[in-house]
Amino acid sequence: MMERFTKRQKKNTEKIDVFEPFWELYYGSPFGDVDEFHLQFLLLFNDAFSLKNHAFSVDTEKRILLVNYTNLANSIVKVYKNQGIESHKEKLDEVKEYIRNEPEHALKTLGLVGAKNIFETSQSMRTFYMLTKLTVRIHNCEPITPMKSIKSNMYKKLVTVRGTVVRTSITRPFLVKTQFNCIRCGRKQIISASDGKYITPTRCFTPGCKNPKFLADKNSFSETKTIDWQQLRIQEKIGDDKTEHGRMPRSVVIELTEDLTDSVVPGDFVQCTGILKVLSSEEGRGKQKPNSLYSLYIDAISVNKVGDSNDGKSDPKNSNIAGFTPADYEFIREVYNQPNLFKLLVQSLSPAIFGHEMVKAGLLLGIFGARQRDSNIKGRLSIRHNPHILVVGDPGLGKSQMLTAAASVATRGVYVCGSSGISTTGLTVTLVKESGSGDFALEAGALVLSDQGCCCIDEFDKMSSNHDALLEAMEQQSVSIAKAGMVCTLPARASVLAAANPVGGHYNKSKTVSENLKMSSALLSRFDLVFILLDRPNAEKDKYLSEHVMKLHSGVSHEERLRWNSDFSSTQLLNQNPQSLQRSLELNPGEEIDLIPKSLLKVYIAYARKYVHPRLSERAKDIFQEFYLGLRLKHQSDSMPITNRQLEALIRLGEARARAELREIVTGQDAEDVIQIMESSLLQTYENEAGMLDFQRSQMGSGMSKQNEVKRFVAHLARIGRERFNNTFTVEMLKTAAQEINISFENFSDTLENINNQGYILKKGNGLFKLTM
Repeated sequence: MMERFTKRQKKNTEKIDVFEPFWELYYGSPFGDVDEFHLQFLLLFNDAFSLKNHAFSVDTEKRILLVNYTNLANSIVKVYKNQGIESHKEKLDEVKEYIRNEPEHALKTLGLVGAKNIFETSQSMRTFYMLTKLTVRIHNCEPITPMKSIKSNMYKKLVTVRGTVVRTSITRPFLVKTQFNCIRCGRKQIISASDGKYITPTRCFTPGCKNPKFLADKNSFSETKTIDWQQLRIQEKIGDDKTEHGRMPRSVVIELTEDLTDSVVPGDFVQCTGILKVLSSEEGRGKQKPNSLYSLYIDAISVNKVGDSNDGKSDPKNSNIAGFTPADYEFIREVYNQPNLFKLLVQSLSPAIFGHEMVKAGLLLGIFGARQRDSNIKGRLSIRHNPHILVVGDPGLGKSQMLTAAASVATRGVYVCGSSGISTTGLTVTLVKESGSGDFALEAGALVLSDQGCCCIDEFDKMSSNHDALLEAMEQQSVSIAKAGMVCTLPARASVLAAANPVGGHYNKSKTVSENLKMSSALLSRFDLVFILLDRPNAEKDKYLSEHVMKLHSGVSHEERLRWNSDFSSTQLLNQNPQSLQRSLELNPGEEIDLIPKSLLKVYIAYARKYVHPRLSERAKDIFQEFYLGLRLKHQSDSMPITNRQLEALIRLGEARARAELREIVTGQDAEDVIQIMESSLLQTYENEAGMLDFQRSQMGSGMSKQNEVKRFVAHLARIGRERFNNTFTVEMLKTAAQEINISFENFSDTLENINNQGYILKKGNGLFKLTM
């Protein structure tokens, strides 16, 4: 019996003799100290690594071993097939269960096998791999664990989570092992620190000493070792599932070490693989009772950025993380072959809202965005590629519903409401003080979290105190912070889609957009498109709109809701041109359309933003230039109807129009469509209370209306009259008074006639006017 056991032990030792030089370095135990259960995985991983199937790679500079989870699983399946095992799927599930339930031992095994295989292939660095322990990083790990499923029963198990980085701390040293010296004899003892905690030795092993007092050696020549450590918090993204609404998004703390530190910034969407551990919490600590509460955190093994990163760099290891399934490609191909694709996309965005096709088209162009320019090329400026859209109008016209729909289909959409007490730091970034260490950490706001996506801001007029925080983010596409000695800049490359109600609840056409919203011209000029929605009474339109609402609330299917649209067009009262974009986007009489579901529309938009990068054709350039110069020549006053900023807006919207149909070239028809959308926006902002176009107003509705200029002019005259104790003015004195406050009237005599008719001044004869106020 004893002889048979000795032979079996010798046979097992012969299998693992090749691992002897690295055994104690990775396992920390005597050579051969392994049971049968763990031995089978050690040999299996060795066979899988021997296939050279790109299952692992090594970075000698960072001293890490990168293990591709997907390639490792494929290699293990090949090993089972080579061994003639038919039930390789069940066997593979056992391997995955072992890695998930015993991650610490699995990492040691993978490091041991990786070091052995690299040692055999590398002749020049054999001594390095024998003396240096490689840190194992597993990436592309599956499956993804929802944060709501992270409970105490997953303690010390391997988990993989996805979320948005909302807070990062500064990098600090983390203790791995420390050296203690005996106070009496000076003998040193090396104590390993587990999770940064250690126990001070209580006895010296020198014969005759037995001193219980030791002193930590903090000398740089001692064997005390520290590594870089950083803590961050990631927050889950609640999906479109109806059951997920109404609860707060969960978050989890991630601890990064060594090369993983400073690899992500707030706003990055990351996939993190690590071991779930617990940390003592201060909440359960009392005066007379020990601590009984613990908080869960993830000790990160790997952190990969999913999709577009916030620092503009792409990670080759995560290229297949944010990929598309074969079913997604089939759907995208089917949508691409639709005859009127842009009309289908517009009708699929918030189909419950009646009409407003041009507004939906503008919001879609803001979601798709333009081609991103590479500012690192010599001589090229950094120009923003995200269009900003503003929708202004009377209450009850569906602005909030369209914004909610836009946020739900965007690749990274964040919806915030200005009336819910949002602060400046809630929009940009805030600096918070950590409770334990007292250090400062960055916490991302809505604009940073929506980087490479869109930020939908409802009730834009209710947050007038926070408008200044948007100036930098909307033009420079970044957010800067300089507080508590910390100066940094975070990217905020997001399209701002905003909706606002005018002051007083009803839009006043006699005032400009800036006066209706009490918004500064600097902020308003950053919007590429400004749509004005007016609730004008119309018997025929109101009839069909009421029927639409009744059908919608009675649970009638979408096909039945389309039938009563056969004899009325929602925009026929606005544009009678049969060739207009507005007419082409609306539903024709009796037309039925198969709308794209919200989840699939989101996939289509993500594909277009990732793979389609359109450029202007010569025909599109000529059309944009002709339109721009034509508007500049219409009025030669100080307030031009369009500026270079709107010319850039035309280019951005043209590229977004081509991207919506997955085209790499902006055609002449794309340029015509964008110009019609721009004209619709411009005409609305220039229209005054009489329905006429007032090109005296500045571009995009900023500046001051004529009515307010007259009031300001009369108020200045009253101030002059009080100073002179005389309310009588000559024509020259009136012209001088207008110049003093930088007001220029195109026809001064007509203006005086209008002011006289309004009763502000009274004509006395002989070129004299008397102020009546």
